[in-house]
Amino acid sequence: MSFRNLGEFIACLEEAGELERIRKPVSPRLEITEITDRMCKSSGGGKALLFENVAGSVFPVLTNAFGSMRRIGLALGSTPDALAERLREILELTPPASFLEKLSMAGKAVSWSRFLPRLSGTKRPPCREVVYRGGEVNLHRLPVLHCWPEDGGPFVTLPVVFTKGLSDGKRNVGMYRMQVYDRNTTGMHWHVHKDGAHHFKEYREAGRRMEVAVAIGTDPAVTYAATAPMPRGVDEMILAGFIRRKPVTMVKCLTVDLEVPAESEFVLEGYVDPGETRIEGPFGDHTGYYSLADEYPVFHVTAVTHRANPVYSATVVGRPPMEDCYLAYVTERLFLPMIRTMLPEIRDYWLPWEGVFHNIVVVAMEKAFPGHASKVMSGLWGMGQMSFAKMIVTVDDESLLRKGGALLAHILDTVDPWTDLTFTHGILDVLDHSAPQGLHGLKVGIDATFRVAGEMPRTRRERMAPPMGGDGILRRLRATDSGFVSVRKLFEERVHPLVLVGVAKGGARSSRSFLERIPQDVLGQGIVVLYDDGVDLTDGSLVLWKAFNNVDPARDIHVHPAGVVVDATRKGPMDGHMRTWPDEIRMTEEIRALVDEKFKDLFVSSGP
Repeated sequence: MSFRNLGEFIACLEEAGELERIRKPVSPRLEITEITDRMCKSSGGGKALLFENVAGSVFPVLTNAFGSMRRIGLALGSTPDALAERLREILELTPPASFLEKLSMAGKAVSWSRFLPRLSGTKRPPCREVVYRGGEVNLHRLPVLHCWPEDGGPFVTLPVVFTKGLSDGKRNVGMYRMQVYDRNTTGMHWHVHKDGAHHFKEYREAGRRMEVAVAIGTDPAVTYAATAPMPRGVDEMILAGFIRRKPVTMVKCLTVDLEVPAESEFVLEGYVDPGETRIEGPFGDHTGYYSLADEYPVFHVTAVTHRANPVYSATVVGRPPMEDCYLAYVTERLFLPMIRTMLPEIRDYWLPWEGVFHNIVVVAMEKAFPGHASKVMSGLWGMGQMSFAKMIVTVDDESLLRKGGALLAHILDTVDPWTDLTFTHGILDVLDHSAPQGLHGLKVGIDATFRVAGEMPRTRRERMAPPMGGDGILRRLRATDSGFVSVRKLFEERVHPLVLVGVAKGGARSSRSFLERIPQDVLGQGIVVLYDDGVDLTDGSLVLWKAFNNVDPARDIHVHPAGVVVDATRKGPMDGHMRTWPDEIRMTEEIRALVDEKFKDLFVSSGP
């Protein structure tokens, strides 16, 4: 199944019992976020939400449309693995050996040509049933969400942004946050590594305005394609056509020389002036932390068009699991065949949600020679979006990738911290807040594969102290410093148990003051991980999220002769971390109480 537009997808969700209609009045300021966040974190991702009565706007708002395995399958007309298999068949084609094979290839080529976007000449496409130009433009009519309490303002969360390269004229389609400043201007949050920023750099160097068009509320394949890390110069609308199995119909804009999907719910047209920037942010981001305010280009809107009865499509991002986790999962599966064309020894890989897509990658590989794991790590660190990965772990058994507990047990039993850690310098995601400097820093590779002939055997160091339970470890630590406040010991039967330790830094003490007070017999208990006081050490997802996000390999991984300590606490100047450490995203108690009051009878169930 494929969808021409968002309306058809909503109808499908309703028929499948995957949609909740909310007819009570709700506010786009914080309230929709809190309701959506609760739904995203409910069992299996809950249901899609259609808010039909949004304060300050006549347009309904759709959220969590992609936020479950079932809905992402409905959205794309197939499972992510089935999509990946279709792509693999294309990538693994070999030259035809006979005339009959040539005929077969010709038929496939004609079929694939149907993926290419097509330009429609219709004068009144669905996306232009209503038109506002110039002084008629008023972005405040749109139900743009103000998502989190410390956000710099409302921002468009699912914009499909169209630009064109100045040098090659090629189209790029991306998804970049857009803070609404006033009636006709927004921010344009192009991260430095993104293709949209590359196009903007061309125009800025030429001193020319850059035309931009933004579609809001596109069919699911187009929305996903805008998030996909396609190679530069490859049109994302081809990927959307591949997913849909039919082309995306495009129409020319009214005030800029760009094309947009004809079936979009809303379209914003305008330009970015290369000499103009404005403070944008802060905003709660998909990492679960606020991304900091900074200077970004300004988008001037010259026209707003929309369908006669449009639906405003939005998402909410924050600490996982959220809706974007399922979109990221599609990318994980879809791009595996492409990665395997470069590194065929990779069997499979997994990006845990707690790693927010760029902090941890676990790779199952077919190991063939000494140092092979290091070769795979280096290959991934030089490949597209994988180059942002801060931690890569290699294993042999691909079945472990879907068994989180067994995978962690295998790593704790297998890895020799004194020989199996590889450190290298490289680029980091712009949202990685733990590195001392932005955009680049140290990465770590962890080799948990079995040794092959020619590799030095792992050394099994004897424990330097008899094993202690969590209570005993806490008493031992508190005898040295009362700032040690909690302990939880996990995987006690493994070669390297995990010892999670809460410490009271209080915003003034450095991590080093605690590291220096850990006794040798505690170091010998396993891998010690430090957390800030208040972190619930019994919440497995939380402690993983903290460890993946708050650790800089250069500063925070300490390998001693007696053991290993990982510092997953918040850092500040007392730790030598001079960058601003962002706050975690939290909703206000007032909004939580408000939603508590109305949540139980908020929904009108839909479908069978």
